[in-house]
Amino acid sequence: MPIIKYPRIRDPLFYEWDRKAQKCGLRHTIYAVNGDQYTGEWLDNLKHGKGTQIWKSTGAIYSGDWKFGKRDGYGSYSILDPVTKEYKKVYTGWWENDRRDGQGVFFYPNGEQYEGEWSNDLRSGWGKMCYKDGSVYEGQWLTDQPNGTGLLLLPNGNRYEGGWKDGKKHGPGKYSYIDKGQLLEGIWVEDIPKCGVLADFGRDNAPASTESPLPKVIAWKF
Repeated sequence: MPIIKYPRIRDPLFYEWDRKAQKCGLRHTIYAVNGDQYTGEWLDNLKHGKGTQIWKSTGAIYSGDWKFGKRDGYGSYSILDPVTKEYKKVYTGWWENDRRDGQGVFFYPNGEQYEGEWSNDLRSGWGKMCYKDGSVYEGQWLTDQPNGTGLLLLPNGNRYEGGWKDGKKHGPGKYSYIDKGQLLEGIWVEDIPKCGVLADFGRDNAPASTESPLPKVIAWKF
């Protein structure tokens, strides 16, 4: 009895090409159509795990954790300086769903720096901001503004400690005028003191006295 041989059924070639194109696990550098490149781990065709992404249009680079195609976990983001051609760090810290979220440090182009908590790409929680003029604010933040309780130190030594709202002094607080030797304790509304007590503790050039000097107290109200 003759043996009939049937031709082996083979899948179309594009099935094989598609299978080879599936990205899962550790891969070498993958180039996108727009020139972006990624080197790292994949899961089901999505960046997942540890990896480094370079954006061709800006030259920016991110190196850190990924989750289902988005920056998620701990990572560092840097940009390319067009003059020095060197990378300048912009942010180092935690990410969630492609946004800054958690503890991190942000370096501003003008030299200012924020170190603290983030939420949904905005400064929120407890953090410390060092400003270009030498001022330092440390305290609570909400949606990128000082909100809650915080301490502001000025370059001349003066300081305010108390309540804040939408980036302005608001609520009970104390303002120490180190340059004047005075302490103002009262209530602020949108950066303006409304009522309180001003205590004058004297100055260095005040005449010497054998008695213990008492502060000069002035109560005031608007």
